[in-house]
Amino acid sequence: MDLEKLLTDRLAPAFSAVAGGPVDPVVRRSQRADFQSDAALALARRLGRPPRAIAEEVLARAELDDLCAAAEVSGPGFINLTVADGTLAGLVSALAVDPRLGVPVTAEPETVVVDYSAPNVAKEMHVGHLRSTVIGDAAARLLEWRGHRVVRANHLGDWGTPFGMLIEHLVDLGEAEATQELSMGDLDSFYKAARAKFDADEAFRERSRRRVVALQGGDERTLRLWRLLVEQSERYFLTVYDLLDVTLTDRDFRGESSYNDLLGPVVADLDRLGLLRESEGAACVFPQGSVGRDGEPLPLIVRKSDGGYGYPATDLAAVRHRTGELGATRLLYVVGLPQRRHFEMVYAAAAQAGWLVPPARAEHVAFGSILGPDGRMLRSRTGESVKLVRLLEEAVARATALTRERNPELTEAEAAEVGRAVGIGAVKYADLSNDRHRDYVLDWERMLSLDGNTAPYLQYAYSRIRSIFRRAGLAVPPEAAVSLAEPAERALAFELVGFGAVVTEVERSLEFHHLAGYLHRLATAFSAFYERCPVLRADEAVRDSRLVLADLTARVLRQGLHLLGIRTPERL
Repeated sequence: MDLEKLLTDRLAPAFSAVAGGPVDPVVRRSQRADFQSDAALALARRLGRPPRAIAEEVLARAELDDLCAAAEVSGPGFINLTVADGTLAGLVSALAVDPRLGVPVTAEPETVVVDYSAPNVAKEMHVGHLRSTVIGDAAARLLEWRGHRVVRANHLGDWGTPFGMLIEHLVDLGEAEATQELSMGDLDSFYKAARAKFDADEAFRERSRRRVVALQGGDERTLRLWRLLVEQSERYFLTVYDLLDVTLTDRDFRGESSYNDLLGPVVADLDRLGLLRESEGAACVFPQGSVGRDGEPLPLIVRKSDGGYGYPATDLAAVRHRTGELGATRLLYVVGLPQRRHFEMVYAAAAQAGWLVPPARAEHVAFGSILGPDGRMLRSRTGESVKLVRLLEEAVARATALTRERNPELTEAEAAEVGRAVGIGAVKYADLSNDRHRDYVLDWERMLSLDGNTAPYLQYAYSRIRSIFRRAGLAVPPEAAVSLAEPAERALAFELVGFGAVVTEVERSLEFHHLAGYLHRLATAFSAFYERCPVLRADEAVRDSRLVLADLTARVLRQGLHLLGIRTPERL
């Protein structure tokens, strides 16, 4: 279904014959024709021949008659290709009856672990968790749809020295009162109260230290209280995931504690392999290629001087488990850009240890920050991180108010349902439509606009298409012939047949702004088609063809937005 690939496959043998070796035709969309190849220009220097002569010989050898209405050399040596209307209409017709819209299940399925969200027990999720959760969930959705076995790994921060003070604070409150406070979702207040006591009371600090020892030693009562903290926190996390409409469940929680028993064997293996070195009393790995600004090798501390383990040990244990026990060949870590160096060192150490060798590979799916209108890190009025639930609730409230304003005939329940889809969709799309490596500004007015590159614009395009069929009481005619007589029909058709190529590229790069940009181009092309090409008022044959185009557009919009984790209301 990928026209660019079809044309590339036809031109490549011709270029290779002319050049005497493999050549990438470099086929791209063009404003001067449907597609253009400029490979002859680069090849001219290598062959010492005029680029136009090379391009003309390539065209003489290439088999394009069944695909192109015109193929000609232009300018200094560009090859311009105009796809035949019958070819394009045939591809659209094939898509219309394909339940997968031209995106086949992969022929090479992998086990992929997607490590994302990762909140901390006894702490509320804040806006800093949004990007990891939204990007990671989109990755899991898209890879799963492509046919890969996806393991969602929600790496909870549920272990370590802070739990000594948290458990002691729980004991002081009493289990009943603590459970009630935690069940209300006010995790931050619980954590802050424990922290304040720890900072102000030496006796409490000492009790907290002893409690950490008891926890690490497996004391039964301490473990029970720790599990209470974890369970109450997990219930809260699940309410956030439900509101955010992501696919994480309780089965995906994988706390740091779950790797505890693996830490000792990890260190023993590293020692056996000769990778451990002592540095200031700590056991370290010095990954190849990891050096500081002074040019000195950087250590990855796997066991601290006090005998405790830090994040590197846990992350190495996770890699070892995921590639060994789970058989994963692609590990995705959806974590902010500041952690780039840490993960580079972990991956390098894991490779040296033999736990991350081809075909297995690990990727840091890095992302920037969410900024406020002032261009700084988004904060609440008190200067603290914005709580994620409050951000999402505000999005839903704003979207619901706009929905009621635009659709007064909707019941309160209907408006609330649409408002939630639009509000949550707006938040997700604002994130995913931006290059994930860059920071972006949270702008409510732009996010919720029905114009521009926004989720509401795409959702409105989908609902408008569905309204065509509702108003007319029609379905897509079976086996309707597709014709592309108008430029707007042709432009829409080109966008429709490009869906598969975009999904395949995003599967590789995990750059979701490319998928978002494609969906926006598709919706824009449909808008132009809808304005210039009457559907229901056209003659029957033309009407049926345009109904196919409209329905196919709706299906692609719905599937594309679903891969981003965004709902498509039937009415908007």
